[in-house]
Amino acid sequence: MIDIKLIREKPDYVKAAIKKRQMDLDGVVDEILAVDKERREATGKVESKKAEQNAVSKEIPKIKKAGGDASEVLAKMKALSGEVKEANAKLSEINDKQRTLMLSLPNLPDEDVQPGGKEQNIPDHYFKEKPVFNFEPKNHVDLCESLGMIDYQRGAKIAGSGAWIYRGWGARMEWAILNFFINEHLSDGYELILPPHMLNYECGYVAGQFPKFTDEVYWIQNPTSSEKKFMLPTAETALVNLHRDEILSEKDLPRKYIAYTPCYRREAGSYRSEERGMIRGHQFNKVEMVQYATPEGSDAAFQEMVGKAERLVQELGLHYRVSRLAAGDCSFSMARTYDIEVWIPSMGIYKEVSSASNARDYQARRGNVKYRDANRKLHFVHTLNASGLATSRIMPAIVEQNQNADGSVTVPEVLRPYMGIDVIQPEK
Repeated sequence: MIDIKLIREKPDYVKAAIKKRQMDLDGVVDEILAVDKERREATGKVESKKAEQNAVSKEIPKIKKAGGDASEVLAKMKALSGEVKEANAKLSEINDKQRTLMLSLPNLPDEDVQPGGKEQNIPDHYFKEKPVFNFEPKNHVDLCESLGMIDYQRGAKIAGSGAWIYRGWGARMEWAILNFFINEHLSDGYELILPPHMLNYECGYVAGQFPKFTDEVYWIQNPTSSEKKFMLPTAETALVNLHRDEILSEKDLPRKYIAYTPCYRREAGSYRSEERGMIRGHQFNKVEMVQYATPEGSDAAFQEMVGKAERLVQELGLHYRVSRLAAGDCSFSMARTYDIEVWIPSMGIYKEVSSASNARDYQARRGNVKYRDANRKLHFVHTLNASGLATSRIMPAIVEQNQNADGSVTVPEVLRPYMGIDVIQPEK
């Protein structure tokens, strides 16, 4: 959520920043300012009525002590009580209206973020050269099937389109990749969290996914109560809620967490032929990084997380690039995002395996997550997240970039201790 003081003091700046996302919300900003003025006036009225009520209430014991008749004052008190109740109801209505309007505003992109949509994304740098083959390379779907790594048909049979089954060396490689990622993060001082997969509404609200994107998750209704939960679309949604409504100590920041979870996405399941296989699915595995940082340490935390995600892809030996996303391609809650994108030879394009993002204090304001500095002053934390990494595109990149002429796939060196094999051979 954006600071109302910023909107109040720099409305033109806020409008211009939102336009960088290719969104025109000038009318909403103007309405927020009008409602904010109305809210402050209503607050003043409530406080004035309460002060008058308090002053009158002090007269009652004096009148009774003097043996006088307090009926007139009591009648005035009753009238004031009704007026206060009515004024509070009006103020509550105004607050709800302002809150709804405020929630419709996305985070403001950082000043150095390029305006425009994804066509304005900027490739920042590359790692290694694109693999070159002296034979006709296969795509990851055919490779994984011939190597007995993935069963797409039975996956679709038991769960529908956008689902697959890891089997044999595919299951072992998936587990190896996850173990490799987790061990690397643990050695860097991150705390491992295994969160619930079913979350309450507040989690989506704090993360910035609700109320705008409530239709993009899988909802679960408890048949024996009114309780309703959703399946997490990413572990970030859980991790940024760990300290909701808490006050942290500055000396304990940054706090660094990782979580392994499956991710459940309703919006997945593209029918484009180039996105078949594991490139886009309704459920996939991911290790997620989240940090809580001070505003002063926020930029350093972001660079650290980008570097960590990059290092994982580097150690797997894959060709990739890092892209700086334009404002319109950053998600609703994020002020800046860098994507780490691996090369998928059969598709001839790069696919994102990690988005490293800085939400600044946008999520912390929604979740009321603060820290106390050395001078005992309270500030909102900054929250950051990055995939470390998503596996459903890592495996296609591994098998396609590491394929051999005989149809085998060379296992990356860092995964061999987990798998106990150097090369995966085609099934006979």
